[in-house]
Amino acid sequence: MNPVSSELAPLWHSLLMIGVYSLVGVLIAIAGYKLFDLSTPGDLHKEIVEKGNVAAAIVGAAIIIGVCIIVAASIAG
Repeated sequence: MNPVSSELAPLWHSLLMIGVYSLVGVLIAIAGYKLFDLSTPGDLHKEIVEKGNVAAAIVGAAIIIGVCIIVAASIAG
């Protein structure tokens, strides 16, 4: 067996896991934002994109950051 490939195997596995956890984290953050948008009156996405409401964008960003903090804490253990 090639000694270089045996040394790099844990690195590739770690990089793969980073990619998987990143993808899962982003998907959960998007789902959290959508769930918040569905559970509140009005359409937050429409307010941000079509009307350019800065206050709604700040609320949306706060929701995404909050969900990301929770996801990061759960992944970290």
